[in-house]
Amino acid sequence: MSNLHPFPAAPAAPPSLPLPFDPAMTPALRSRMLREALPEPLQRMLDRGQVGRHSRFTEDGFADVVEDWTPPDGVTPRHAALARRALAEIDETILAPASANHLLGRVLALLSHFPAKATTPEVEQLLAMDWADDLGEFPAWAIDQAARRWRRTRKWRPSIAEIRALCEEACAAERALAERLRAIALAGEWAGERAGELGGEAGAVRPVLASAMRRMR
Repeated sequence: MSNLHPFPAAPAAPPSLPLPFDPAMTPALRSRMLREALPEPLQRMLDRGQVGRHSRFTEDGFADVVEDWTPPDGVTPRHAALARRALAEIDETILAPASANHLLGRVLALLSHFPAKATTPEVEQLLAMDWADDLGEFPAWAIDQAARRWRRTRKWRPSIAEIRALCEEACAAERALAERLRAIALAGEWAGERAGELGGEAGAVRPVLASAMRRMR
């Protein structure tokens, strides 16, 4: 009896990715540990990608320098699956937005260190709601870091824009890694779709070629 299986084995599922993360570490160390915890195929894709930079301008003039990252050639659907799994864990844990209770508590505590004159408690509550709305995209650890940094380095009441900038700085490395993984996932999915299209075209051409060869015999 033949030992051959009638169907090829299904590809193994991507391994579990319990990504290490400690917001108390320096951004460089956090970033290095996250990259080293990724599957080796993803690490190679990240290392081979192309980095480009260009200036970003707003209505007020020059804003900053924006980094563009392009995946290397050779990204496959397998890479896409690995990237999607890692990206899901980063989005759902490391970069998950802070809960409303945590965010409101942190904002109210921060503003209490810099009380505003002639502001009623009701207005303070409304201001805190505005802050919560404008900081709602950030993870709790980034908001905590931004508040701690402001308390220790400033003597005046912060603006929302100033705390947003500190939050963006706090999680910049993790966001950049997530964007690169997202680019790998999209490139791999596109490659799979393209391969399927080409395979379909090849399948349609093959019978025509066979018929032409029979006529030539």
